Amino acid sequence: MTTFPRSPRTLRGGFIVMDADGLAVRRTVPFQYNPDTLTRSLAPRGATADAGDRLEPTRLVGPPAETMKLEIALDATDRLEKPAQNAATAAEGIAADLAELETMVSPAVADLEAAEALTSRGTLEILPLPSPLLLLVLGANRVVPVRVTEFAITEEAFDTRLNPVLARVSLGLRVMTTDDLPFGSKGAALYLTAARRRERLAARRGAGVQALGLRGAP
Repeated sequence: MTTFPRSPRTLRGGFIVMDADGLAVRRTVPFQYNPDTLTRSLAPRGATADAGDRLEPTRLVGPPAETMKLEIALDATDRLEKPAQNAATAAEGIAADLAELETMVSPAVADLEAAEALTSRGTLEILPLPSPLLLLVLGANRVVPVRVTEFAITEEAFDTRLNPVLARVSLGLRVMTTDDLPFGSKGAALYLTAARRRERLAARRGAGVQALGLRGAP
């Protein structure tokens, strides 16, 4: 999180919260500091091998299940040094920063009240109200739809009114693929864009085997 003189300016990552159809941006949640590390795990989805079918082990039935883990740091120190210019932080610490993240995993109160009103009238709700589309943005080349699977907050320091002023938020994310999102939707299109870019990057290596010490294909 430290900066050095003459260091290049680094873009900030973050989240974009869109409406359920992916047509409008509801809000943007940039990182105060980019995570120091990002752990990614890809679980291949192979076909189940049936007895006697020796081709199944080489088949993939869909995109891999990709999960991510990262930690976000929130620190009000710099803003508290100039309280006149940061009145909200002086009054509430980083409560608003935490709220921006927490609402990504919480249904809106209006939706809860609407659901309760339907229940009290005896209306059977077949499907839950659509959730916003959440995008993780790690630069212009990595914008993927995700779902939050883990969320933990460690509040490390407080002001005199017990407002948190320093915290770390640990997030677990799962990348949503075309198995989760319908083709033609905004989320599916973004996933396919990321997948195509991955294929283009992999294709740059080429098919030559000389780099492995072989004269030709095995």
